[in-house]
Amino acid sequence: MGLVLVLAAGLWGLGVLLGAPVKARLGMIGVLYAGVLATQATLPQGHALRAAIGGNVQSWLALGVIGALVAGYAAVVRLLRRRAQTEAPEPADEGPFRAAELERYARHIILREIGGPGQLKLKNAKVLVIGAGGLGSPALLYLAAAGVGTIGVVDDDKVDASNLQRQVIHTDDRLGMPKVHSAAEQMRALNPFVEIRPYDRRLAEEGAAELFAEYDLILDGTDNFDTRFMVNRAAVAAGKPLIAAAITQWEGQISLYDPARGAPCYQCIFPEAPAPGLAPTCAEAGVIGALPGVMGSMMAVEAIKEIAGAGESLRGRMLFYDALYGENRQVRLKRRADCPICGAGG
Repeated sequence: MGLVLVLAAGLWGLGVLLGAPVKARLGMIGVLYAGVLATQATLPQGHALRAAIGGNVQSWLALGVIGALVAGYAAVVRLLRRRAQTEAPEPADEGPFRAAELERYARHIILREIGGPGQLKLKNAKVLVIGAGGLGSPALLYLAAAGVGTIGVVDDDKVDASNLQRQVIHTDDRLGMPKVHSAAEQMRALNPFVEIRPYDRRLAEEGAAELFAEYDLILDGTDNFDTRFMVNRAAVAAGKPLIAAAITQWEGQISLYDPARGAPCYQCIFPEAPAPGLAPTCAEAGVIGALPGVMGSMMAVEAIKEIAGAGESLRGRMLFYDALYGENRQVRLKRRADCPICGAGG
């Protein structure tokens, strides 16, 4: 019997190599099976060919019945599957989420503080991120992954090899590419269901408030006080909440500034830029590569909370993170009545 099974396997393999259809391969095996039965039925007991084939008429008939049952079962399953596919109704386009989105955001939707309504808020939200560098990289990636419907990113810089130690949205094969286009490419690859708006330019005072007015929330990941002050002025003028973070060496800080809802603005807390050398940039003082990942991810978390209305935001609080010693601390922030941007002095 083993010889016949080897011959059957050989015929099937030959059919595969020749590209023969399944029905033709099954036909060849059927001819072989019929020949075996004829041999067993016509040749006398003890004949050498019957001995080489093995078994007897009864055993080969039993094997044929088992094979027929298996083939019949497979045919019925295929028929039912085709019928189910034919009769299944076309998926409706109604509803805010496609089936692929529901699967993608399932871990958010089952989260009590977000759920379906919160995920819908994320889908309808528009977030503008200033800077596609160390802080902007993880913030942009997690905003895209979270399903924020429209994400804008402003930066006039190009990807440099020195960025890759911490700016995880960029890759070696995109060196020299404008950062906003590199970031957009990575976000679209991560989530095709979000709209990305790259602004390959330096943010200017003129027009900044008008740009901010198109968005619900602003994230500032820049690395110098002049730009932070300008971003703050534009956010206050547009009445938009601002999540800003900063890093240096091993330390980071983050807060949500929102004078339109009772919280201080950035310049309430930092009335003027520090003297030269007191707050060196990452290029001047260095930075541990994973720190912007931590703080940028915190920016994304705070943005998601703010949009979905989950938990308690950092509005009116500042969080400090010391990576070198693994410590966190917070301080309460208050508006200044004489603030030149949001107070009576404005």
